[in-house]
Order: sequence, then structure tokens, then C-alpha cells
Amino acid sequence: MILPQPESNLKTNLMVLGADIINIMGNSPFKNRYAVVDDIMNKFLSRDKDRTSDLFLYALTFLHSVGSIEKKGYKIKLVKREKEEIKQINLFDNDVD
Repeated sequence: MILPQPESNLKTNLMVLGADIINIMGNSPFKNRYAVVDDIMNKFLSRDKDRTSDLFLYALTFLHSVGSIEKKGYKIKLVKREKEEIKQINLFDNDVD
């Protein structure tokens, strides 16, 4: 599990910024379609004066590395994942598959 440092500013934390980008892309007019990166960045920057284009690109890189967005040229889109059953490993079981 990725946990932020307790002393860090959550307004500029990559996970929080990534969640906000997902929120922006999940709503109209960006929902379920490829959108130009600049349009999403402008919306992202307008939400808080402390945000920078560097923070946007870092958060976008984070989202791409975890598979939450896909790109096509200068456009990006949220990746829809079907609900999948994931079996969690029990650390206390002696049986290993």
C-alpha cells in the first residue's frame, strides 16, 4: 500500500492530485472519451492556486504507470476496468497454491 508521509502537504500529494484528475476526467465533457491533455490541465490548474503544470504532469505519469489512463497522441482517457475477483493471500495459511 502506498502511504503519504505524515508531514506532507496533501494538497500537493501525487495520489490526491491523481484522484482529482480522475474526478475531472470522469465528469462531462471528458467522460468516456479521449480528451486533449491541455484541456484537462487547465481545469486541474483552475481548482487550486498552488498547483503547477509540473505537478499535473507528475500526477499524470503516476496515473499512467498504475494503468488508470491510456494515451493516444496528445489525448488521454480513463481506463475502465471490469470488476474482477482478486483472491487475497492469507499470510497465516500454510497452504501455498
